[in-house]
Amino acid sequence: MPLGHLGVNVTDLTAARRYYDELMPLLEYELVSADDTQFAYRPVGGKIGTYLFFYPAFESGYSSGRPGLQHLAFMLRTRADVDEVHTWAVSRGNEVVYAPQVFPQYAQPYYATFWTGYDGVMLEAVCHKNA
Repeated sequence: MPLGHLGVNVTDLTAARRYYDELMPLLEYELVSADDTQFAYRPVGGKIGTYLFFYPAFESGYSSGRPGLQHLAFMLRTRADVDEVHTWAVSRGNEVVYAPQVFPQYAQPYYATFWTGYDGVMLEAVCHKNA
């Protein structure tokens, strides 16, 4: 069975929503709900996939070295889409962990970029195609 949804806590719900409202359409996600306590995205057009919910955090701090969320990866259709997301992340001043490239250590084909997004959460855009 596919994963239904993920919940992510953020330090500032309004600022996080501004960040993800720009990013998620590039990843083919659309806003599905929002109020003063949360906001959420789903794959566009009713496609099957994992919903992503954001909630206010009671404590701040993200570390990929602690137990819990290590990173979020989003599958894209083409390598050009991965490059576009990378360009967007750079334009936002986000820290690039890995520029777009083939990762031979993973099951091929695997073309991806990794960056540090809102609240320091590591994000990934990946294409599992050769084009």
